[in-house]
Amino acid sequence: MMYKKIKYFISIAILFFSLNAVQAQNRQNEIQTNSKLALSYYNTKDYEKAAPLLLEVYHLSRNGYYFRLYLTSLIELGEFEQAADQIQNEVNKQQAPDPEFLIHWGYVLKAQKKTEEAQEKYRQAVELTQPNKGNYLITSNAFMQWQEFEWAKKVYLKGRETIPQEQFYYELARANLYLRNYDQMLEEYLNLIKQDETQLNRVQSALASAMRIDVDDGLRSGFREQILKRIQSEPNVTAYNRLLIWFFLQEKQFAGALRQSIALDRRTGEEDTQIFQLGQMALNNQMYTEAERAFNYLTEKGDATPFYIPAFVQNLHASYLRFTTGSEEEQTDGNQLAGNFSSGLDMLGFHAGTLGLITDYAHLLAFHLGETEKAVAVLEKGLEIPRLKPEESGMLKTEMADINVFAGDVWEATLLYSQVIDANKNNSLGDDVKLKKAKLGYFMGNFSWAKAQLDVLKASTSKLTANDAMELSMLIGNNLSMDSTAVPLQLFARADLLFFRNKETEAMATLDSIAELYPYHTLTDNILLRKAKIEIDLTNFETAAGYLQEITDNFSYGLLADDALYMLADLYNYQLDEKEKAKELYRDMLTRHPGSVFTEESRDKFRELREIYPDVLNNPREELIIQDTVPDEAN
Repeated sequence: MMYKKIKYFISIAILFFSLNAVQAQNRQNEIQTNSKLALSYYNTKDYEKAAPLLLEVYHLSRNGYYFRLYLTSLIELGEFEQAADQIQNEVNKQQAPDPEFLIHWGYVLKAQKKTEEAQEKYRQAVELTQPNKGNYLITSNAFMQWQEFEWAKKVYLKGRETIPQEQFYYELARANLYLRNYDQMLEEYLNLIKQDETQLNRVQSALASAMRIDVDDGLRSGFREQILKRIQSEPNVTAYNRLLIWFFLQEKQFAGALRQSIALDRRTGEEDTQIFQLGQMALNNQMYTEAERAFNYLTEKGDATPFYIPAFVQNLHASYLRFTTGSEEEQTDGNQLAGNFSSGLDMLGFHAGTLGLITDYAHLLAFHLGETEKAVAVLEKGLEIPRLKPEESGMLKTEMADINVFAGDVWEATLLYSQVIDANKNNSLGDDVKLKKAKLGYFMGNFSWAKAQLDVLKASTSKLTANDAMELSMLIGNNLSMDSTAVPLQLFARADLLFFRNKETEAMATLDSIAELYPYHTLTDNILLRKAKIEIDLTNFETAAGYLQEITDNFSYGLLADDALYMLADLYNYQLDEKEKAKELYRDMLTRHPGSVFTEESRDKFRELREIYPDVLNNPREELIIQDTVPDEAN
């Protein structure tokens, strides 16, 4: 009998809970349906239809968000008395007035231009807020929702006074940001990281957002002034140094960031990772001198740092890049650099981890010092490294083949290229070397064969390889079809080969001869681009910019227009150090050549420069393109 009673009560309980679950689900469905419709009306500013639905959703959900939207709808409709009545109804349901509803009431009064009455409601809300952190945050957030930032600040200041252990640094900084009180905002953030260095990332993120809207650079200059004063007056607070280093990195001021990082490391001994990353960033931004300083500092610490070997390797690589790309006055002695490579490889040994050094060293010896036999010997020693992967040995063989092209041994180069292609059919190196082999055929005047290879490579998974293949294929096709003797193209290919062999003067003379013998030829824009590349190689950057500008002005619809524009932007960004001009050109790339292979890189570089040199775009369509979105009218 007892068992039957228990079973009965269990059945009743299950039925009860099931009914409650069904009711709860029905209620949730009703909230979702009505809220979706209400928000649809609200977003289209159909406040008359939105208001009753928002009130209904509020009653069902008790979510204050919908009540605030309801009040906004009534204010837009001018129904102030109805808004006040609804607030009064909610207040009457409470044992004690809720500060949040008093704030709502105050805002309704403010919307009616009843300023003194509104201020009185706000004062009551602040006074009625119970003294604990959670209540102060709720009240201040209610003010923030109505954009009453000054009153939100007053709440935080009262909290600081009544709860001394809760200083509300971060919250006060945000309120001051909205009030455009940048000096006070910075003071609060600096006080926060002084108290708790673990908040540094949070502060950096907040400052980055604030600086994005700092159009006149007022915040940046104020930040420099305040942080330097803090560092001088409170040198033991390392968080200030870390924040300044972060700021320098945002501004691409690698010298300042490195100086601060080294100074901090001499105090803490814990900045090796930061300094190595700084060197990598400088290297990626083609600031080779700063990269060398960072890596040099780490290598001078010796085996005490785990970054000794990586820094040693990267330091040599940075020196190599500076030598091969810098102006003559920036270059170190080539033989001295070769000696550094030799001693470095003697110390580190020949293994898979030093393949980058081996190829840099061989390229330096052959292409810049003319020691091709020694360069080949270095690569052959590299090929003796045990258990090299096909891609690794292929990298060495490719460099060896390039050196053979440089030295004029075309057949040996062809054999090596073929070996690399056969061993690397399933990776990007295979396609890269196919392109090199096709270019070699083009250099030698085997245009039909080269074009056939290039046409296949247009389907390469590597965008750059596919783009280069398409450009060279079209160059050959366009100029073979219009001149059966192909003399202009043969001369142009000869100039390309001379340039590859670092014979810039002869290459330039050959290009000039084409212009003289065949004026108005379709190769004209190609000749200008090759001349620009030669001048860049000779570090005549202003002259190169002139050639590139001529292409963008006179051949804006040609195949090379996007190449020239992107090269010009990079030239102003890195070599000529005209960041505003570079930013303008990257933006032009996005609007004039949205389908270019360089679009993604241009977008990234534009965004990076806009962080440092902000401006306001007046064309919404341009902003959509820069954000990588498609406007509706383009669909």
